[in-house]
Amino acid sequence: MSRLVHPLEKFVRPGMETRIWCSGCSDGIVLNEFLRAIDELGLDMSKIVVVSGIGCAGRASGYINVDAFHATHGRAIPVAIGIKVAKPELNVVVISGDGDLFSIGGNHFLHAARRNVGIKVICINNFNYGMTGGQSGPTTPMGAFLTTTPYGNIENPLNLVQLAAAVGATYVARWTAFHVRRIKESMKKALTKKGFAFIEVVGICPEQYGRRHKMPRPIDMMIWLKKNSVISRELDPSKAELTPERIVVGEFVDAERPEYTELMRGQINSIIEGLEKEGKVSDVEI
Repeated sequence: MSRLVHPLEKFVRPGMETRIWCSGCSDGIVLNEFLRAIDELGLDMSKIVVVSGIGCAGRASGYINVDAFHATHGRAIPVAIGIKVAKPELNVVVISGDGDLFSIGGNHFLHAARRNVGIKVICINNFNYGMTGGQSGPTTPMGAFLTTTPYGNIENPLNLVQLAAAVGATYVARWTAFHVRRIKESMKKALTKKGFAFIEVVGICPEQYGRRHKMPRPIDMMIWLKKNSVISRELDPSKAELTPERIVVGEFVDAERPEYTELMRGQINSIIEGLEKEGKVSDVEI
């Protein structure tokens, strides 16, 4: 009797079929849609690099059968930039969580988007540091109860899509773990985008966030996402609310502007041509 083969098994690193994520965690949903996007686009796996940082979502890079790098906490984006600058023909994707990308790694995100480096950043936002004990983070909603906010969070959270749009990302979208097909379609757009692309997926963390907010089961959190999500028709990221009562989702930016590595190589080639005319260098290849 022949063994049943999952249609996405070819994309999974041999020996990594078993996941460590908690039951109901949305990290697996995002990974699944990412692999489906690659499959439907027919992308060359040898031309894809996945980089991640520390945290639950950061495990994704180890599961995908492509060249990958598991960076230290908050450093996924600079590693991805280095790869893209060295090999601009590669499709470089960062998959990580809200804490890794926007707390310790926040400064790197700002400048990668500002420069329009052609990397793709997928952030799974579960409102807390899920792997290290359920501490609050930069996206934790006001009033949320976590291990470091037992009386309710008093800090204003970052609005990630508004931030990404403000600093220059050329593609910005937000979906929830409930919107699986829309996640996949946005990933397909991001993977074929020249500039800096950002997708936020509002995820579910039943173990750390859900059980402290009367949503202890994965299905409870999925119902919450479905009930409170509103697809934006305004395409204005400044109005893209993200609160426990209202989650505005959609595509907020889809623009074109010069990509960083192309500008960099154009400038280098121009300098070399000038030096060659002056007889200072010859036979230089970039």
